[in-house]
Amino acid sequence: MKLIIGSHVSFNKDKQLLGSVIESLGYGSNTFMLYTGAPQNTKRIPIDKELTSLAHNLMKKENINIDNVIVHAPYIINLANPKNFDFNVSFLKEEIARTEALGIKQMVLHPGSHVGIGLEQGINNIIKVLNACLTEDTKVDICLETMAGKGTEIGKTFEEIKQIIDGVHCKDKVKVCLDTCHIHDAGYDLNNVNQVLSLFDNIIGIKKIGVVHINDSKNGLESHKDRHENIGLGNIGFNNLINIIYHDKLKDVPKILETPYINTDNGKYPPYRFEIDMIKKKQFNNQLVSDIISFYK
Repeated sequence: MKLIIGSHVSFNKDKQLLGSVIESLGYGSNTFMLYTGAPQNTKRIPIDKELTSLAHNLMKKENINIDNVIVHAPYIINLANPKNFDFNVSFLKEEIARTEALGIKQMVLHPGSHVGIGLEQGINNIIKVLNACLTEDTKVDICLETMAGKGTEIGKTFEEIKQIIDGVHCKDKVKVCLDTCHIHDAGYDLNNVNQVLSLFDNIIGIKKIGVVHINDSKNGLESHKDRHENIGLGNIGFNNLINIIYHDKLKDVPKILETPYINTDNGKYPPYRFEIDMIKKKQFNNQLVSDIISFYK
């Protein structure tokens, strides 16, 4: 099978999508994920058509299929909070338009937190925002991310995700982003990958998975903590993650690493080139951290 693997990369004002492509190639990737602006605020730079065109040409040259490239919506959108309805609709529409302008077809979106109003009302609010934003002409699919269940997060179970999808009019525009750290922390045991995927298939349908976030977890099963760990250094484990990455049911789905940078006294270093190399070889590198530090010295 052809492995579709990449990581989160930067998107800056000077090179925009072209810079994202160049960074991803440096990691040995054939896909990637980006934010079109800072995830914590609404400040956005205009999409540069020339840089976008150059990026598309480079992707074609390097055999990166743009259909596998992902945009991640900013964290400040909380679809479940009714007080933010007008903002959620206007800002999500803007993010969808920016994603369309980049020629990217999938956007990962956190469902939101109900902030004390209750699960059912929170789900209803998410549905209302999605119905206000999505039409049959929308060129971007929204991938609802599975969540760890921290605080009042919605999306910690497959049933909650299904309930949202069931309420959306344009169901074909809604997919799922399966996050390995999040489902582990939510209580899905990835020692039994086949069982978890069969459960997902029975509840939502395996074809609804548009992207998989590959992350190990710093915490135990059903901890509801949501703290990512580097591949093979956490409680999910290298072999379980390899079983997901190479699972036949997910062979056509892009896999994106969101693992933490390695912290040193001299700075923070991205682990992706080394983690992707391990994944391609299907062999854990016991010297992962020291190799990363040595490379960037």
